[in-house]
Amino acid sequence: MGISPYLKQLRSHIGNALVLMPSVAALVRNDAGEILFQRRAEDGLWSLPAGAIDPGESPAVAIVREVREETGLHVEPLSVVGVFGGPAYRVVHSNGDVVEYTLIVYECRTLGGELGGLDDETAALVYFAAAQRPTHLNVPYPSQLFDPPGTHPPLFG
Repeated sequence: MGISPYLKQLRSHIGNALVLMPSVAALVRNDAGEILFQRRAEDGLWSLPAGAIDPGESPAVAIVREVREETGLHVEPLSVVGVFGGPAYRVVHSNGDVVEYTLIVYECRTLGGELGGLDDETAALVYFAAAQRPTHLNVPYPSQLFDPPGTHPPLFG
């Protein structure tokens, strides 16, 4: 979907200035335990399926919506596996917009759908084994995040 109506209206007032953005990201695994990564159309970087939380939307509802839009899959959030933010999660987009994300990362279970993005944000969707995952991610997720579910408590950073 790209920019939400809320953010578009905000940007009309503040231009490219820094926006703090509450966001969600999903760990979606296939039956082999591989993790779904999205190659972003905007910059060619890899990412977990992720996006901003819209006004009036809970994080759990946002992750279901974002995964559906970006991957075509219908998921159920099972648990929060990490919360991250700060300067390392500041991104300057190709249009000059500056955003600092606070990311809530969910472990999700696939309930249905067919793999294939429903928006123009996705260039490719690929499952990778954790050890072979892409190294050029759009934000610096800690490597422990990709460990099998239940191997550590939620990560914070």
